[in-house]
Amino acid sequence: MQDQRPPQPRRRAEVVRETSETAIRAALDLDGTGSAEVATGIGFLDHMLTALARHALFDLTLHAKGDLHIDFHHTTEDTGIVLGQALRQALGDKRGIRRYGHAVLPMDEALAEAAVDISGRPFLAWSVPFGPPKIGEMDTELFQEFFRAFAFNAGITLHLALKAGTNAHHVAEACFKAMARALRMATEPDPRAPGAVPSTKGMLEA
Repeated sequence: MQDQRPPQPRRRAEVVRETSETAIRAALDLDGTGSAEVATGIGFLDHMLTALARHALFDLTLHAKGDLHIDFHHTTEDTGIVLGQALRQALGDKRGIRRYGHAVLPMDEALAEAAVDISGRPFLAWSVPFGPPKIGEMDTELFQEFFRAFAFNAGITLHLALKAGTNAHHVAEACFKAMARALRMATEPDPRAPGAVPSTKGMLEA
C-alpha cells in the first residue's frame, strides 16, 4: 500500500549577521547529503565545519569575513552564533524529531563523547582539556567559545567530554565529529512519532 502522507518540507534556513567585527552568511539544510562550502578565513575552522556537515549529513554554505588582523576570536564565536541560529530556524517547531542524540567517536588516540538534547534550554557542559595552546595559528581555547555560541544560539543542551587524547588536532576533530553524529541522530525524523512533539509537556521551549 502506498504511503499517502504528504512529503515533509525541507528543513532549511538562511542567516545573515553583520557587526563591526564580522560579516557572516550561512545556509543550512538539515536533510542534505553532507556537502559543505565553507570559507571563514581560518583554515582549521573551515576543516572542522566541513567535517561537521559531512558527519551530520547537513548541507552547509558559510562565508565569513572578520577582523582576523586582531585575532580569530570574533570570527570563531560569531560563526558559532550564526550556525546555531541556522539550526534553530531550520528545526522549526521541532515536531517529529528524535530530540536526543549521542555519539562516542574515536580519532586515532583521541576519544570524544557528545550528547545532545534539542530542548530549547541552552547549555554547554565542556570537559575537553587541551595541552598545546594552538593548532597552527588557531588558539585551542576558541573551541569552547565556538561550541558555547553554537549551543546557546541553537537552543540545545550540549555535553562534550574528552575520554582520551593527546594530539590537539585529533582532540578537536573528534569533538566536532562526535557532535555532528549526535546532531544527526537528534535531528532525524522519528518514524514512530511523525509530527509529534518529543516532550511530555506537549511543547519544547522556543
